[in-house]
Amino acid sequence: MSQKVKIVEMSLRDGLQNEKTPISVEIRVELARRLAQAGFQYIEIGAFVRADKVPQMAGSSEVIRKVLELQRTKEIPKTVRFAALVPNEYGMQEAISSGVHEVAIFASATESFSQSNINCSIEESFQRFEPVLALAKKKKIPVRGYLSVCFGCPYEGKVSEKKVIDLATQLYKMGCYEVSIGDTIGVASPLQVQKMFSKLKVKLPVKKLAGHFHDTRGTALANILAAYQTGVRVFDSSLGGLGGCPYAPGSSGNVATEDVLFMFEGMGVSTGINLPADIENNHWLSEKIQKQLSSKVSRAGLPKISRKTSV
Repeated sequence: MSQKVKIVEMSLRDGLQNEKTPISVEIRVELARRLAQAGFQYIEIGAFVRADKVPQMAGSSEVIRKVLELQRTKEIPKTVRFAALVPNEYGMQEAISSGVHEVAIFASATESFSQSNINCSIEESFQRFEPVLALAKKKKIPVRGYLSVCFGCPYEGKVSEKKVIDLATQLYKMGCYEVSIGDTIGVASPLQVQKMFSKLKVKLPVKKLAGHFHDTRGTALANILAAYQTGVRVFDSSLGGLGGCPYAPGSSGNVATEDVLFMFEGMGVSTGINLPADIENNHWLSEKIQKQLSSKVSRAGLPKISRKTSV
């Protein structure tokens, strides 16, 4: 198996969107710089959503413009890709104006979660994607797709595997270069993850699949390992485990990036990210937002046998 994985850093979007107090543009820009300096090559930096619904994402355009300016002045490596979430055509137009490198769209695997999250049916959400993808194609902007509540829904409980596979396939065929399969409320088991991805990769190339696991019940790392063992090589995570879904009752944060890096480093799997630097990022952000983040590795520190940089 390939001994390399890609980590998609979510803290600036999926992480901060669930914080009670919005974080300033200046702190968000500095966090983006620090993450890039630590070696992250793909960072989701904001979202073009309604400020009255997700006030934490207000100012995303300003954050993106300032970060891209840092990239022009070489304070951020040119290889780093920055992405933003867009819910519809209007959000896509804002994203284009900001100059962001990539965009992401999100759909739900259940009707109840779709209505709660974006106030429309699954079918209506896909109709909204059509002009987004048309604009993306015209402007040559890559589009990543997210599919939420793939392993369990806070409103409907069990989720149909067939529904997840059909919707993921639809996102891919519409033009998403990659589809991230989400355990939004952290209910999946490793066996369930193995079964899901084994069936998904029959319909989609496994290199086009990613895993997005929340650590609500402490199983995220086990689920990431299970997905890795089926051939998945792209995983979403958030600095310090920051985040959660405001529309999923009981959903705590994403899996902590530092914990994911520590696990893969111990397995001899390359992430390309400097783990000690990311632990420093955790401590820096914790001080800025006056909140201890949940990463076990950042709390405990690195053991002497692991004090090295991931390569």
